[in-house]
Amino acid sequence: MQGRRHVKTTYESAAVGGSIASLSAARWSTRLIFLVSGMSMSAWAPMVPYVKARLQLDDGQLGTALLAFGGGSMLSMPFVGWLTHRFGSRTVIVAAGLSMCLALPALAQVSDITMLMATLFYFGVMLGAVDVAMNAYAVEVEHRSNDRLMSGFHGLFSVGGLSGAVVLSALLALGLGLTGAAIAIAVTLASIVLCLRNGLRGEAFPVDADTAPEKSRLSMPHARAWLLGLMCFASFLAEGSMLDWSAVFLRDIRGMAPASAGVGYACFSVAMAMGRFSGDRLIARRGPAWAVRVGAGLAVAGFLLLACIPLTLAALSGFVLIGLGASNIVPVMFSAAGRLAGTPPAVAIATATTLGYVGLLSGPALIGFVARASSLPAAFVAVAGLLVLVGLSARVVR
Repeated sequence: MQGRRHVKTTYESAAVGGSIASLSAARWSTRLIFLVSGMSMSAWAPMVPYVKARLQLDDGQLGTALLAFGGGSMLSMPFVGWLTHRFGSRTVIVAAGLSMCLALPALAQVSDITMLMATLFYFGVMLGAVDVAMNAYAVEVEHRSNDRLMSGFHGLFSVGGLSGAVVLSALLALGLGLTGAAIAIAVTLASIVLCLRNGLRGEAFPVDADTAPEKSRLSMPHARAWLLGLMCFASFLAEGSMLDWSAVFLRDIRGMAPASAGVGYACFSVAMAMGRFSGDRLIARRGPAWAVRVGAGLAVAGFLLLACIPLTLAALSGFVLIGLGASNIVPVMFSAAGRLAGTPPAVAIATATTLGYVGLLSGPALIGFVARASSLPAAFVAVAGLLVLVGLSARVVR
């Protein structure tokens, strides 16, 4: 008892003393790595048509090559969960973050489809490693801050996802070649990773020696980690459906001009970013289970609005509701996974992230199969049904 009291006193004195600066630096460093991850992933999007044209790929070949990117992420995540648990989030974030930046110039230089697939696989592995490690570290920062921070962290990822593509497109529009633009982005992002590494200080977080798990011991994920992963699967599937099917829906089902059909995904993305930046305060006030229930309810309403009301304005309103509803579900899931008893945070988060990526990658194809068998609105109703199950399972995040 005396030892436990001493550990608690040590932590409390650190929290009100020299550790405050370290904890603040850790929060900012965590925000920056989420931003870097989003920018790195989205910077690839404007490069796709250039690479496709240079390698003279048809749509089928490009689609096959792109599978390597998602496959690399999915295959790396369970292993990275063990690495993060064994060596610490800081080591994995810095090493994988710098390695991730190298992929962008390499993608600009690939000379055949085999090299493209190998480079995309490497890019996916490193991005998946950063994803798991940064979420594990974010859970620790949130826990030590005694505050809700995860939605804000993911909000920075959304900002990175919007700005990375914009910045690289702007560099290309200014006349910089593809390789030069990719190098400029990579150097900038690598510089940020090098700058933030000092803020990712593990010693800012004192550990109770009586309760800390041994790093050599690694058990299988708890059953609740698998349940959280399945809920992430449904949530990521909903997000993936917006990315791949929103423009098709507006063009083919609602008759919008092809040049304007991208406005649906823009509405979804902006609403998601807004929801994430306001989510931490709402979650702190009303609780995570409330956030999942209300978020799932809003997203269900958005999908039903898309599917059932044949008006363009209703469809755009539906995209906004889906973005707001889905914005905080995944951050809450990751935060809950990192707090599960009996499973190391990195392992639980790796489980949830891997299943989430399965939904993100396979979901659009599943929606296509359902749409072919019936209709795209019917497929959106099926997604709404999965989100109903997410809402009903919300108490698992308590």
